[in-house]
Amino acid sequence: MATAQVLKTGPYLARVALQNATEELSNQIPDGFPHELNSDLVWNGSDITEKYNFVYEINAEELQEIEDALEYFKSLSKPLGFVNKDTFSLPKLHTELRNISDEVHNRCGFKVLRGLPFDKHDISSHVAPIRGRQDFQYQGKPAHVVLGHIKDLSSIVDANKIGAPAYTTDKQVFHTDSGDGIALACLETAAEGGESKLSSSWTVYKELARTRPDLIRTLAEPWASENFGGRGDKYALRPLLHYQPKTKSTPERLIIQYARRTFTGYWGLPRSSDVPPITEAQAEALDALHFLAEKHAVSLGFRKGDVQYINNLSVFHARDRFKNTLEQQRHFIRLWLRDPENAWPTPEALKSRWSIRRRGA
Repeated sequence: MATAQVLKTGPYLARVALQNATEELSNQIPDGFPHELNSDLVWNGSDITEKYNFVYEINAEELQEIEDALEYFKSLSKPLGFVNKDTFSLPKLHTELRNISDEVHNRCGFKVLRGLPFDKHDISSHVAPIRGRQDFQYQGKPAHVVLGHIKDLSSIVDANKIGAPAYTTDKQVFHTDSGDGIALACLETAAEGGESKLSSSWTVYKELARTRPDLIRTLAEPWASENFGGRGDKYALRPLLHYQPKTKSTPERLIIQYARRTFTGYWGLPRSSDVPPITEAQAEALDALHFLAEKHAVSLGFRKGDVQYINNLSVFHARDRFKNTLEQQRHFIRLWLRDPENAWPTPEALKSRWSIRRRGA
């Protein structure tokens, strides 16, 4: 059991009550951060599905267009890394996919493309042409891995080498990945459980600003974020919360970037003793992000053949525990994406890390 991932409300509420009783908490929003957010990116899971049609279903004509594009790409005799909007042309569906990109970046922050036969097709390059590197190793050897398989490896891989719950049957608490956008394609659902959940980080911020402005300050301060992979410094100092005010050409942007395991460790890979421990306030902030995200979350009901597109800068994601059987095993494929046309400006504190992910991918 991965105790860093299984969160219970009781200890969190007890910590909140203790701090409220024993500490004088700031009731001021830090300078430069908003007291209020008004945007389609602010939504609640209780009613978002009534207000927003988050599913786009592929029709027969569009499927045929994909078949034709596939045959053309095969005729080029190129590796899959050369799939793009020119080598895999979708003249009609391309317009709908560009609309999806706009909705992901500028409306509610997520969209589901439904009805793809994934044994054959992948069209994420039309939603965002830049794909990010998932890792620098594959099967223990140096590699540039752009496409990631998300499935349970706990029965075949030493727990000391599994650094994230994505590769187990364990629950994944709310978090973000590295980069602008995520495409998650469902090749197979779990036999039981494994529900995908999304939550607006803008809604979480609004509630923190109203009820716990002291945690806004905590999130905006530098955190010691562990650098995994054994290269360079052991950790980097950067905030979890970033804000970009509205300009003449761009709307305001609020970004929260974090993964709990970066600060707590996971399974056989605990947080390094070379990295400063998190403070009590930081521990509470991590819990607050998760529990508020859970409070406002929506479950999407993933089906085989779905692609879920997420704005990683405005939406947290999570996953329930699941069970596989020999006949049915949960298997997803993940791409990290960036669309230069719709991309948000990358916060200064994240530029060096994210540029490595994009370089050469």
